[in-house]
This record gives sequence, C-alpha cells and structure tokens, in this order.
Amino acid sequence: MATGEADAASNYRGTFDGHLPFGQSPALLIIDVVMAYLDPASPLYAGVEAALASCERLVSAARKAGIPVIFTNVEYAPGGIDGGVFYRKVPALQAFVRGSPLGAFPPSLQPLNHELVVTKQYASAFFGTSLASTLTAQGVDCVLIGGFSTSGCVRATALDACQNGFLPFVVSDACGDRHPAPHAANLFDLAAKYAEVIDEAAALELCRIAD
Repeated sequence: MATGEADAASNYRGTFDGHLPFGQSPALLIIDVVMAYLDPASPLYAGVEAALASCERLVSAARKAGIPVIFTNVEYAPGGIDGGVFYRKVPALQAFVRGSPLGAFPPSLQPLNHELVVTKQYASAFFGTSLASTLTAQGVDCVLIGGFSTSGCVRATALDACQNGFLPFVVSDACGDRHPAPHAANLFDLAAKYAEVIDEAAALELCRIAD
C-alpha cells in the first residue's frame, strides 16, 4: 500500500469501516459496457479491455447460477434534447446519440433475449428509469456491479443502489476508468461509505454459492 493510501486508510479507520452482508437474492448489473469505451477512435475510449474480460466472466458465472443479469446503455434523441445539463456539460456524450455504433454492446458481451436492458440518459442506472421497481418486483435485495466508468456511472449506480435499499457489491476488476487515480479513489470512497468493494474472485465465489 502506497504512503498516501495508508494515510487515507488510517484516517478513515474507526469511522468508515462498516461492512454489509451479501444478500439472499442477488442480481448482476453491467453498467454501460459499450463500444464508446472500447473503440480507440471514440472520444470516450478508456483502455478498459481487462475490465471487459472480467465482466464477461461475471456474466457467464451469473447466467450459470441463475442470477438475473441486467445491462444498461445510454441513448439520446438527436441533438441530446433529453440529456439536459449532463449532455451540455460533457460534449463527448454525443457518442450516444441514437443510431451511433459507439452505443452498441461489444460482440463479446451481448444481452440474451430474455435479459433486461435499461436505457438511461444520466449517470445512475436508477435515475429516471424503472430499475428499482424491477428489482423489487423480482425480489432482488443485492446487486453486483461492474462496468464503465468507475468514477461516473458505476459510482452513481452504486450510490443509488444504497439509497434505494439494495446492497451494493462493486466488483473492482470488472470496473474501469480512463485514469487509474479516479478509479482507485472512487473505489476507496465507495468502500468507505456506500458499498462493498470486492475483487472478481470473490464475486465469482458468491455466484457459485448462489447457484
């Protein structure tokens, strides 16, 4: 552990070191694993191929265990009229205007016909969508979370999972960001205050137990 990380951990110890139990009925949320973050020609390219591979393994394990898998993507009407301030703040979100190939799921990680795709316009998969109601109707009490980007839509989704009463388990290896510093900082903060942060091996074991 680097000196700065050790200092931060020491500063948080005793105040932000609680833990959440894994739920009885989990679902897997795959957040915005789309070509915008995987195509080097995209303005949002993040070099997150290792996280993609981790997501692929998680999805395979969840499907084998009968755990619901839910994908999210982002789509805007032409001109971004439904994107509000977020679209105005981040010009690169033009990559998600309806019909753009950058909004497509990668060939190696496609939703199955029976799996839900939640289309959103803002960072959190819960904001302005029916995700919370869908999870509640399915009896889900816990969500494993992977996808892009750690500091953006993954963080926002994990926070809203907590605020909507679902136990959030963020899978560190299955999340990616365009720079390691915000990736690490946001995982640290999520683990301290809002979620459990686990590695892929732990997540795969939880899927196996749930089988």
